[in-house]
Amino acid sequence: MLSPDTKSGTVFWVTGLSGAGKTTLAKRLVPALRARGRASVLLDGDMLRAILGREAGAYDSAARRELAFVYARLAQALAAQGIDAVCATISMFDAVRAWNRANNASYVEIYLDVALAERVRRDPKGIYARAQAGKEDAVPGLDDAFEAPKAPDLTFGPDPLPPPDACVAAILAWLDRRA
Repeated sequence: MLSPDTKSGTVFWVTGLSGAGKTTLAKRLVPALRARGRASVLLDGDMLRAILGREAGAYDSAARRELAFVYARLAQALAAQGIDAVCATISMFDAVRAWNRANNASYVEIYLDVALAERVRRDPKGIYARAQAGKEDAVPGLDDAFEAPKAPDLTFGPDPLPPPDACVAAILAWLDRRA
C-alpha cells in the first residue's frame, strides 16, 4: 500500500455489467461526497480507456484484467493523497477487488446487479445489440466470464434497482453508520 501524505481518502469501487448504471451512479455520488466536504474525483472506465488510448489494450480478458489493475492502482494513489476515488468499472475479476480490499485503508465495493433484460433494454453503447447481431464478442456477462462480487459492501438490484439518487442516499447512510 502507498504511504498516505494526508488522511486517507476512500476508494468507492462501483461495479456491474455494461448498462447497469455504474457511470450514472458515480456521477451522482461524487457531488454528494463533495457536498459533505470530501475531495472526490470520478474515474469512469470509459473515460480512463479514452485517456489511455492504445495503452488501454484490447477487450480480451487478459487486457481487461491488466487495465483493471491500472484503475485500482490509480484509485489507490488518489486515496493515499486524501482524495475519494469513485471508480465506475465493470471490474470482471475477483482478484482486482481482493487487491483493492487488501491495499486500501478505506474501500467500499458497490455492486449494481442488474438483470440482463434491463441491461439489454438500456444498452447505452449498443454493445448487446452488436453482440446479438454477431458483430461483437468478448462481452462480459454474455460470452466473457464475469466474476460477480462475492461480498460487496452494498448491492443494488436486481429487482427492482432503486433510482440513482436512492442508491446515493443509501451509500451515504452506510458511510454514516460506518463512521
